[in-house]
Amino acid sequence: MVTIDELEAFFRDGWNRHDLDALMTFMSEDCVFESATGPDVCGTRHTGRERVREAFARVFRAFPDARFDAARHFVAGHRGVSEWIFRGTTADGKKVEVDGCDVFTFHDDKIAVKSSYFKNRTA
Repeated sequence: MVTIDELEAFFRDGWNRHDLDALMTFMSEDCVFESATGPDVCGTRHTGRERVREAFARVFRAFPDARFDAARHFVAGHRGVSEWIFRGTTADGKKVEVDGCDVFTFHDDKIAVKSSYFKNRTA
């Protein structure tokens, strides 16, 4: 079972260090990432390790200083939630700071589905 400590490491060692290899160690072979934005009702669905890795890399390119701070995690069986504050700056200098969360489904002690949500903050 995925633990709170593992979710903490996912954000600390993967996201906040911008370490794609570390991030992918937490993801299952058939993982899915549903980003917070996109044309579909789920945002944009990225399926499979290669596409998930590419989507995570796009976050780092879009926000070179991306951080997930003040993270709080909950795990209940094969489901989990992480709440966080996302902070980053776009390439054109726009600062972003929003509350958000990820809803997880776990399979075989890995993250099978990461579905992201965040507030739409007005200027």
